[in-house]
Amino acid sequence: MKDMDASALHMGNGAGQTPKPEGEFLMLRKVISAILIILFFVLQCSVFDSIAFAGIIPNLMIILTSSFGFMCGEREGLLIGFFCGLLNDIFFGSFLGFYALLLMYIGYLNGKFSRIFYPEDIRLPLALIIVSDLSYGIICYILTFMLRGKFQFAYYFVHVILPEALYTIVVTLLLYPLVLNINKKLEAWEKRRAQKFV
Repeated sequence: MKDMDASALHMGNGAGQTPKPEGEFLMLRKVISAILIILFFVLQCSVFDSIAFAGIIPNLMIILTSSFGFMCGEREGLLIGFFCGLLNDIFFGSFLGFYALLLMYIGYLNGKFSRIFYPEDIRLPLALIIVSDLSYGIICYILTFMLRGKFQFAYYFVHVILPEALYTIVVTLLLYPLVLNINKKLEAWEKRRAQKFV
């Protein structure tokens, strides 16, 4: 009788138990994140490239990296930033790793604000995205132009960095709600799945 009880207990806690949903949810989030990265990259290189204003296009990689950072935290922002930057390195970079490292830091720093992020308040996301884009442009100028002796920061800021930041923030008003709703649906799905295993 004791052997039967022990066997039943083993079946209840061992191989017969339904696995926890964490792994399934993480895989779903990874797949959707990858799709968003590719989608935003394609949009930036095709649709928005064709409607550039004076050669300026919005930085969709900044929008996506910053959004995942302040919505999901430092780790998620860092990872999304790395893969967004890696695509930029592969297709546009002079050497591999520059944009990946830069966007990693931007995603990580945005993740610091996840503790004060509220989905219904758009002011923080807009502020973080415009600061991130301005910082991105200034760092790119310093490391790719200024170090080569091209001291035309005022011209570059007025004609490239600032217009790109303004264009990016306008596009943010269109694309950020999409990213926010996707993240909300993922979190809601995670909660529903978790409740089934409680």
